[in-house]
Amino acid sequence: MKRLLISMGALSLLTVSLGCSNLTTTQKGAGIGALGGAAAGGIVGSAVHHPVAGALIGGALGAGAGGLIGNQIEGQDQVQQNQQQQIDQNQRELERQRQDVDRLKRQSEY
Repeated sequence: MKRLLISMGALSLLTVSLGCSNLTTTQKGAGIGALGGAAAGGIVGSAVHHPVAGALIGGALGAGAGGLIGNQIEGQDQVQQNQQQQIDQNQRELERQRQDVDRLKRQSEY
C-alpha cells in the first residue's frame, strides 16, 4: 500500500509540474498543497492504519492552505507589478523634464 501511495504521489507531482504552465499562482499553490497534504496525510494515516482517510483529509487541508498561500503571493505580485509600472512612469516623466531643461538651457544660450 505504501509503495502504491508513493508511486501515485510521484506520478501526480510529475504531472502537475509538467502541466502548470497556464495556472494562476493560487491554483498552483492549491495543487501543490493538495499533493503535499495527501502525502503527509497518507503517511500519518498509515501509522494509525487508515492511510486513505489520512490522505483524503491531508489533501483537502493542504489544498486549502496552498490556495490561501498562493492567493497571498499572487496579491503581492500584483502590488509589485503596479509599483513597477508607477516607477517606470515616473522615470519617463523625469527624462521628459530633463530634456525640457536641456532645451531651455540651449535656448537661453542663444
